[in-house]
Amino acid sequence: MNRTLVICKPDAVERGLVGELVGRLERKGLRLVAAQLRTIDETTASAHYQEHRDKPFYGDLVGFITRSPSLVLVVEGPEDTWRIVRTLMGPTDPAEAPPGTIRGDLGTVLTENLVHGSDSADSAEREIGIFFPGLT
Repeated sequence: MNRTLVICKPDAVERGLVGELVGRLERKGLRLVAAQLRTIDETTASAHYQEHRDKPFYGDLVGFITRSPSLVLVVEGPEDTWRIVRTLMGPTDPAEAPPGTIRGDLGTVLTENLVHGSDSADSAEREIGIFFPGLT
């Protein structure tokens, strides 16, 4: 089985959409391996978003992900599970996300787009190690 990281971001928790998001993952056939409701601290956010450190939106990104609790998940499924999750999520911009995707159905704002999913197998391994070091 293959694993990837998913984060139901603060806006998903605040809007009461976590059950809907987890349900979509489970209905797709993915299995929850680990889950934790937590407020992500700045150190963890910095490690998670390291590739964006020099970008102008970095501060806003960290400010958003640390503002209130997120549900951090590890899900398991077939080869390229990360790709399956990314397809379920839809494009980053909810205005461009097609109906049937999480962001297309539930998202409204580019900067608060409900969910994060690892963007490759290597990213999944790195990100799982940040949030759930015992699983790597």
